[in-house]
Amino acid sequence: MRIFLIVIDSFGIGAMPDAADFGDLGSDTYGNLFRETGVRLPNMVSYGLNNIDGVAKAFPNGKSLCPVPEPRAAYARLGERTKAKDTTAGHYEIAGLVMQRPYRIYPKFPPEVLRDLERETGRQFLGNEAASGTEIIRRLGEEHRRTGKPILYTSQDSVMQIAADTSVIPLQELYRICEAARRIMQGDRAVGRIIARPFVKQGDRFVRTEDRRDYALEPPGTTMLDTLHAHGVRVTAVGKISDLFCGRGITESIHTGNNGEGLDAVLRLTESVADGLVFVNLVDTDMLFGHRNDVPGYANALRQIDERIPAIERGLRCDDVLILTADHGCDPTTASTDHSREYVPLLLYGKSIRPQNLHTLQGFDHIARFVCAAFGCGKDPEIYDRIVRR
Repeated sequence: MRIFLIVIDSFGIGAMPDAADFGDLGSDTYGNLFRETGVRLPNMVSYGLNNIDGVAKAFPNGKSLCPVPEPRAAYARLGERTKAKDTTAGHYEIAGLVMQRPYRIYPKFPPEVLRDLERETGRQFLGNEAASGTEIIRRLGEEHRRTGKPILYTSQDSVMQIAADTSVIPLQELYRICEAARRIMQGDRAVGRIIARPFVKQGDRFVRTEDRRDYALEPPGTTMLDTLHAHGVRVTAVGKISDLFCGRGITESIHTGNNGEGLDAVLRLTESVADGLVFVNLVDTDMLFGHRNDVPGYANALRQIDERIPAIERGLRCDDVLILTADHGCDPTTASTDHSREYVPLLLYGKSIRPQNLHTLQGFDHIARFVCAAFGCGKDPEIYDRIVRR
């Protein structure tokens, strides 16, 4: 048996009841994108995307998100139990780990953190603020090139990001700086990830390269990846999954630079991998378009993912399952450039799956429960038994 679990990064489907506590009232990544662009996702819609609780709606401009009469998949709306809206917490919960104490979010790093960072790296830093990555690089890029000081920034995510032009600070040195930062940001001051953000100057503008590297903390508990590994089930990670879980429980990791490479990898794996879980993150929706409030770019990225679904379907065997979901929202139509506290879709497709409405489920960890039960190593098979034809 094989399960292909694809996380469409930041593909939210409407504000959760506590969204106002996170400053995200009115966020609806999919709905607002459709209102603005009319983006059509026929394959996901055929699975039941528009049939999910709360998704179908009519907009004042005459556009409507309409359900289909006979969805081809099982579908649900998932609410996050962890009190967070960041990538690490979302992926941990998908993998069955609900964090009781999410990692810290900093509006800026306090003097004692900056002092320790400068001591450990031997460098001074520019920035130290919450900012969009592309915006702060555009604003401080020339000063960085002139002074050699790396650019330090954060966001409404539990991250410390360090950016540098690789002609000024070579890539391996940037990685060394981030490794030092990871040693510092532990314990009570811990952030979920340290992110290396290399860029180059092309003409009169700065462009980030695909050599990003994430330095995550090890998950603070058991995940489905640990459980699968302990039971001898192969786990193939595609994209930044291995970074998020520090490689724990992962048999093979395939690095990708963009969504196209990630989807190409999935198609190859439908032909080559014999069994187990293929766990995929498609990050462009979030990194390139959600955080940049690029509405047409986000819509086009969704369209490109949707267009590849039939080819993935053709590669599925009789007992395979394809799962599509997300880890949080990042509504590009709002003023915020940060993640949004939203429900996410759950679409489960396969020849063994009974199409049905699973309604609203509290907890992304329903996915881990399904996956572990499917491979015979879960203690809670209820959701599996509801969905799979015997």
